[in-house]
Amino acid sequence: MKLPDFVTPQLIVSVVVIAVMVHVILVMVAYLVMAERKVSAYIQDRIGPNRVGFDFGLALLAPLKGCLGLGQPLADGIKFILKEDYTPDRVDKVLFTLAPIIVVVPALMGFIVIPWGGVWDGTIFGRHLFEGTVHVAGAHVNIGFVYLLAVASLGVYGVTLGGWASNNKYSFLGSLRASAQMISYEIPMGLSLMAALLAMGTVLPDAIVRHQVHQGWLVFSQPLAALIFFIAILAEANRAPFDNAECEQELVGGYHTEYSSMRFALYFLAEYSHLVTSSAFFVLLFMGGYQLLPFVNDPLTSPAATSFLAVLAKIGVYLGKVVTVAVFTMVVRWTIPRLRYDQIMMTGWNLVIPVALVQVVVVSFMIYMGWTGLLPMLAANIGLMALTLIVVPFMPKSQANRKLPLYGSRFNPMPGEVVRTSPTDPVALADAPA
Repeated sequence: MKLPDFVTPQLIVSVVVIAVMVHVILVMVAYLVMAERKVSAYIQDRIGPNRVGFDFGLALLAPLKGCLGLGQPLADGIKFILKEDYTPDRVDKVLFTLAPIIVVVPALMGFIVIPWGGVWDGTIFGRHLFEGTVHVAGAHVNIGFVYLLAVASLGVYGVTLGGWASNNKYSFLGSLRASAQMISYEIPMGLSLMAALLAMGTVLPDAIVRHQVHQGWLVFSQPLAALIFFIAILAEANRAPFDNAECEQELVGGYHTEYSSMRFALYFLAEYSHLVTSSAFFVLLFMGGYQLLPFVNDPLTSPAATSFLAVLAKIGVYLGKVVTVAVFTMVVRWTIPRLRYDQIMMTGWNLVIPVALVQVVVVSFMIYMGWTGLLPMLAANIGLMALTLIVVPFMPKSQANRKLPLYGSRFNPMPGEVVRTSPTDPVALADAPA
């Protein structure tokens, strides 16, 4: 049977990549939730989930009991499905139900333009399936970056609608915070992206990987742009220390306060899906995409390798880098305390956006002068970082929310009072175990 003309090898591969990667990302999201719990447990000197296996209480499956706790994501999913799906009174029921869906759909669409496996020549196990080559991506398009930025910014609509439709002041305040934060940190994200694209001279995702293979990963030549982009994706995904939209100490649970069961789980799913897509975007721009090691043109993960084995190796390397970046964001979350909302906005507008603007100007000047090598770009970035550190202390400081001295406290003791914060008991001072 002859296929229609529009059914090309590229279309078939794109459909297969989309179908496979959706499920891969869903599994990654489930286990990233478990990884977050294990990372937080390690940092807090605990063990974390380690009991739930895949035995389901059946004697036949007893060898799968425990299983390093790998059954925990499945148990969490079953728990969410079985919980009561409660809808409070006086909410906008249509928008209250649609909001979690509006959040999760863009989160599962952004990965389409990511070049997971580079180029494939159509051979598998020695058999040639078609003539020519295809790109192992959901869509190989010139406007991939515009699409990715546009889709990523749509997620905030679901957050805003969920907060407004909940008819809860805490939810509404959380959604307002998310909207303001997204608007503020979209600007430095776009500027850092512009600096990267100016240096590479292309917007094709696969061409960006090829540029980094020949010129070195961009994280080495433009570390400041990478840092700004990383800060922006943390803010975009509402990840700590930028998670003021769901600040438990102030807003109960923020925009998802009134949600339960699977509607709450969709918000959870969207956050980690955004994290996966953002990490994939960061890896593409600054960490060489599917190349295994910087400055090493190995035979499996170089752009010239187009066999089926090379495609599988590239996908594995890419996913490994994505997981590495995602785990690093978890370490950041459990290491750095949450910033206050006014600090987040002041940092964005008074520091991150101006530095990103100067970064674009500096990169443009370097390209105009022809100084596009790794060392000149690195020197320019280091110089800009040093200039930032010199200028910031002289910037005007906001007097809002400044700490007031509390008379009699350890920071403001009474006259003649000796403040002692260290323990005095000999057992507490002894280094040997009691």
